[in-house]
Amino acid sequence: MRRRVVSLVPSLTEAVAVSAPGLLVGATDWCTHPADLGGAERIGGTKNPDVRRIAALRPDLVIANEEENRAPDLAALRAAGLEVLVTEVRDLPQALRELDRVLVGALGLARPAWLADAEAAWAGVERVGELSAFVPVWRRPWMVLGRDTFAGDLLGRLGVRNVYAGHAERYPRIPVEELAAADCDLVVLPDEPYAFAAGDGPEAFPGLPAALVSGRHLTWYGPSLARAAGVLAEAVRASV
Repeated sequence: MRRRVVSLVPSLTEAVAVSAPGLLVGATDWCTHPADLGGAERIGGTKNPDVRRIAALRPDLVIANEEENRAPDLAALRAAGLEVLVTEVRDLPQALRELDRVLVGALGLARPAWLADAEAAWAGVERVGELSAFVPVWRRPWMVLGRDTFAGDLLGRLGVRNVYAGHAERYPRIPVEELAAADCDLVVLPDEPYAFAAGDGPEAFPGLPAALVSGRHLTWYGPSLARAAGVLAEAVRASV
């Protein structure tokens, strides 16, 4: 079993911390759940981790993600002699497989109960209807979910079709005028990575119902998945 782990991904930080308290010796500044990470040292951001500080922690394993972390940083960590496990998560089934690979395969843990709970929750999910939406993740400039995204897959399982799912880019920049004129049922506004709120986001799309949702439940793959289906479905139902 690995004894010293550094996580460069908030979702994986939460997954490890909940499943094996005490294993984490390092985590990013963006790793906010759980609130108490024990003695884990903060080692910078997901896009600018401090390689020297990480190496000084002498981890048995560094866990990362191909989307959230930059290839040059991962190469530098490997050059420093560290083992780096890189995950890829584009949809729910892949997320569940990768969590199993990290927690059971790489860390040697017993399969956590919350992972089984997450599988069961999504296997029995009830669709909120047949709706279409676009999903901004940033403004100034406006960026939305495009193709092959984990968040888009979760919404699709709830019956909310991402109208930009066929876009060539995964996170395309779309002019706000085009978004406001989109032929769809609602706009889904998560509170991260951009902190959309009742007074920051919906006003750009007058006349279109806005579902303000928990970004953690929409974009994180970890213990939050056990409740995500219910949390997201409730937010969508309340908006339409």
